[in-house]
Amino acid sequence: MKRLAEARGSATLGGTSVTPLGSRPALTRIELALPRARSGKVRECFDLGDRLLLVATDRISAFDCVFARGIPGKGSILTGISRFWFELLGAGTPAAPAVPHHLLTTDARRIVDEAGLPASVLPVLAGRTMLVRKTRPLPVECVVRGYLEGSALAEYAHDGRVCGIRLPPGLRRGDRLRTPLFTPATKAETGHDENISFDETVRRLGPELAERVRDLSLSVYRRGAAVLAERGLLLADTKFEFGIPAGPDAGDAPRPARAEGADLLLIDEVLTPDSSRIWEASAWEPGHAQPSFDKQPLRDWLEDQVARGLWDKRPPAPELPDVVVLRTAERYTEAYRRITGAEPTEANGTGGAG
Repeated sequence: MKRLAEARGSATLGGTSVTPLGSRPALTRIELALPRARSGKVRECFDLGDRLLLVATDRISAFDCVFARGIPGKGSILTGISRFWFELLGAGTPAAPAVPHHLLTTDARRIVDEAGLPASVLPVLAGRTMLVRKTRPLPVECVVRGYLEGSALAEYAHDGRVCGIRLPPGLRRGDRLRTPLFTPATKAETGHDENISFDETVRRLGPELAERVRDLSLSVYRRGAAVLAERGLLLADTKFEFGIPAGPDAGDAPRPARAEGADLLLIDEVLTPDSSRIWEASAWEPGHAQPSFDKQPLRDWLEDQVARGLWDKRPPAPELPDVVVLRTAERYTEAYRRITGAEPTEANGTGGAG
């Protein structure tokens, strides 16, 4: 791999907020002396030529609003969970082939060295950073649903279909589907993604690539659901992103699909609380909303603010109180513990794949 010795510089930490969790601040903004490829709701992406540096901040969003106050440790939690899944899926089993992915390493020391950054940025990057292969992301969110919830529930209530797929009548909120469904969606720059049919996916990707991402998405969902079931958890639904390996100057548009399996990589984050609905199996009770291992404490508080006429789900978002930050941080921490089987402090280490 090419070392970017010329890309030296420093990092600055901003937008922090101390919470009842202690003296550890929430990282809501990061600047590195590297070209910035893009900035998402949670992750900052820096361009290293044939690779990308993904730094997960502690920012949190809900109802399409990014809050000024972050959730301490959230970025490390998400990175640690993704690393767990990338390593597990990438290893494969006799019954399930390895899934090619973009992760090269989460070792902050290696990342700092290869990016030509000073050692002083190690505390900032450690635990929340992934060095990945650069890809052209496919312009489709690959969503798989095993239970009826979210936008699928709304579609089903309207005409008994989800992404054009007819479902049996009489299903309740939270019911398990007979078989997991591939329900793709567009990638919206702002606002909500929009569910699309598989025929529309074929139009956007071509028949070969559309079938490959559908089959791989369903396979990864089933493997993830099986692992979580061993931990007493249900994978209600999740979204995956895939990309095609790209050169140093590649844009975001996908090139035509090729036949080789190695040309399609699992990218971004995998089976985290931000990309998935994960439920407690012992508490599953169809017919109403299920407790989730995600930002549910934040959503519950926001819905209460709306019900009391204090917010209308439009920017600017209200300031988060200490108790909501604390409860949300605890929920993410418990998700890390339950999914990986390790203590969350391990998410802050500098080890990892590679």
